[in-house]
Amino acid sequence: MLQFITDKSDKYSIAEEAQMAIEGGCRWIQLRMKDASDSEVREVAAELIPLCRENDTFLIIDDRVELVAELKVSGVHLGKNDMDPLEARELLGPHAIIGVTANTAEDIIKYKGKDLDYFGVGPFRFTSTKSNLAPTLGIDGYRNIVEAVREAGVEFPLVAIGGITQEDIPALMDTGINGIAVSHAIINAADPVQYTADMINMLKARLNRQ
Repeated sequence: MLQFITDKSDKYSIAEEAQMAIEGGCRWIQLRMKDASDSEVREVAAELIPLCRENDTFLIIDDRVELVAELKVSGVHLGKNDMDPLEARELLGPHAIIGVTANTAEDIIKYKGKDLDYFGVGPFRFTSTKSNLAPTLGIDGYRNIVEAVREAGVEFPLVAIGGITQEDIPALMDTGINGIAVSHAIINAADPVQYTADMINMLKARLNRQ
């Protein structure tokens, strides 16, 4: 499970970033434009929606629940300071994907039994993609969170995020997480399409061993 998160780049437009990730086999794109206006996000989403539809790719938008409802994309990712995810579920209905940011096991366990789809758990290490970064987790942090969450009987998919590269995949997947979310590692790769494909192959190999 690989999620690609868009970000500003000197080399590519957001649509180009998404196109390369999709060409590499990624089928889950998060449109993240923290400092943009709704109209700017709407404009970029209009480029991504047909691209994702043609390639059977989920498109979720960071934070903006109203835009998700308006544009009828696949779902939303909500940070700790965004709308309450249970309120978002009421607004978006049963079929929307709703992901939530988590930094601790408690952030996840409190939603036990609720209708949410995944948790983005991090950050793994420092990343310039986010401001006000929570303390980094490292491999041991993920192992402890996965253990606590599963012991509590909570089965939400857990997606690692935050400065992750190809080289991190084996150790991260060995902690028991279910996938990773990546931004700059793909955008800054010499060949983003091939880098994405290599990441997906590594993820598949590790998941097949679990």
